[in-house]
Amino acid sequence: MDLREKHAIITGGASGIGAATAREFARLGAVVVVADKNGDGAGEVANEIGGVAVACDVGDEADVNALVAKAEAANGPVDVFFSNAGIATGGYPLDTDIDTWNEQWQVNVMAHVFAVRAVLPSMLERESGYLLHTASIAGILTSHANLTYAVTKHAVVGLAEWLSITYHNKGIRVSLLAPLGVRTPMLGSSSSSFVSNAAGPIKEPEEVARMVSDAVFEERFLILTDPIAETWMARKAGDLERWLNGMRRMQSRIEGAG
Repeated sequence: MDLREKHAIITGGASGIGAATAREFARLGAVVVVADKNGDGAGEVANEIGGVAVACDVGDEADVNALVAKAEAANGPVDVFFSNAGIATGGYPLDTDIDTWNEQWQVNVMAHVFAVRAVLPSMLERESGYLLHTASIAGILTSHANLTYAVTKHAVVGLAEWLSITYHNKGIRVSLLAPLGVRTPMLGSSSSSFVSNAAGPIKEPEEVARMVSDAVFEERFLILTDPIAETWMARKAGDLERWLNGMRRMQSRIEGAG
């Protein structure tokens, strides 16, 4: 898809990958609505790129519906919806409370469902539209010491694959962003557990944003941020038991390091 004059909504747009992608899409000629729970941050990015800012709690379907209604009132039908907002806390099953599970399920999974429900009918009617979903390599492989994140991101991968299979012949394109480490507020400082447990090289948000725009132009489903991810995926697919044993050894090293 050529992004020139296309209408795009990006959630989690106040910082990180979302903000960088908003700038990149605008550079390529798209009209961008920047959505984030941090309305002031969304406003700063929108002012920078000449877009529209909407404060939105993506874990609330009414808020997502209101976001789409405001975007359509400002710019017409939505061509691209980038479900990018996400949260993570780390944790194990016995020390993560159910409220945390529920919150991450709403933001990391149901927000994507709410977006699809809001924009897909119009896209199907026009036989044109693009659904972008941010998961993580944790949703294809897994993530040590971060159970809720790994589980919810696996769900996003399943959703995106299903949408791509089901609606491709109806003019809908779907891409799945599955990055390794990216230097965003979620990753935290250089001393945080997310950085110390991050697998592979850490990319800058601007690099990832260019990868996203390239994939949209090519209408390519899977967006990986480093070639090493393909190697790891091949190892898992080629010999699951060997891969699991390797991941268990890594878990032991993490536990040994405290």
